[in-house]
Amino acid sequence: MATSYPSLAAEHSEPQLGRNLTYGLLDSLGRAIVTGRYETEAFPTEAELAKQHRVSRSVTREAVKMLTAKGLLSARPRQGTVVQPATMWNLFDTDLLSWLLERKFSLDLLRHFNQLRVAIEPEAAALAARFGEPEDLAGISAGLERMAAAERGHDDTLEADIAFHVAILHASKNPFYAQFRDAVGTALHTSIRFTNRIRDRSASLADHAAVHDAIMARDPDGARAAMRMLIGDVLNLIDDFENQGGAAASSPPVSSS
Repeated sequence: MATSYPSLAAEHSEPQLGRNLTYGLLDSLGRAIVTGRYETEAFPTEAELAKQHRVSRSVTREAVKMLTAKGLLSARPRQGTVVQPATMWNLFDTDLLSWLLERKFSLDLLRHFNQLRVAIEPEAAALAARFGEPEDLAGISAGLERMAAAERGHDDTLEADIAFHVAILHASKNPFYAQFRDAVGTALHTSIRFTNRIRDRSASLADHAAVHDAIMARDPDGARAAMRMLIGDVLNLIDDFENQGGAAASSPPVSSS
């Protein structure tokens, strides 16, 4: 499927950098790279960037270093700074993941993310059932309570859902899974918005309660199966939406809150 990109006219106008000039430039350049601006033109030199964005060379240099650390850029002899192919990008970097998810909506990207989730979160739920300590389990219960409150209009739907999933990653007591929390938190914003919009309702509280109850019962197999069903339902929804033509897929997801 060919990737199309949103208009970059705003990127060519005067950039609106935030108070932190380095991060503002990082954000502006990162979005431009991810959305394809430099696919047909050379990446500017530091001097050109400084002039274009009206910042110092030190700010430009630091932003370029940060983009290089994220895998977006590389400095090559006699070629200067060039944009790296997407296969070299650090997809677990939260800035990069945010830029990817905010560009023109992609069902493929959403599917890939949830395929990753189904490879990790069911096992995290099983580990939480085995190794979660009382305070960890309380965090999972608090997440579910927030989801229930959100259904009544007393909490944010997205933040409550994310809190539930992140609490399970923490409760797994596996530091590698815990490190995945930022990527999950960032990407779930798009995934949840998509599923909520297509279903025209919030995430199933009953399905999340099934995961919660299995973890509280110290049932690893049940927790694993319930989480796999929860995420598998999202993958099925994506497939069904695409098979029906995905009329809304050309528009960015909207918030359900």
